[in-house]
Amino acid sequence: MQDVNLTYGEKAVGLSFNPGGSPDVEKIKKLSAQLIDIMDDLRKSQNTLHDGKGSEGQRLCSIAITELQTSQMWAIKAITWNDK
Repeated sequence: MQDVNLTYGEKAVGLSFNPGGSPDVEKIKKLSAQLIDIMDDLRKSQNTLHDGKGSEGQRLCSIAITELQTSQMWAIKAITWNDK
């Protein structure tokens, strides 16, 4: 899978990185990428303030994206955890 063809969300979750080939890891990454893409689209549609700075809506979208990335990483950690 080439990075040039990935969406913002797919890049953000590292969709092309799954060295173990786990179907569960792929599923979590794909679902997380879809949510991130939704938030990125919303962020892009928010109005930028007159001084060129981002709006509060854009900031909230960015926070949501960060938290989605965080939850995706913890989910992958849980999937790949080995108690041995």
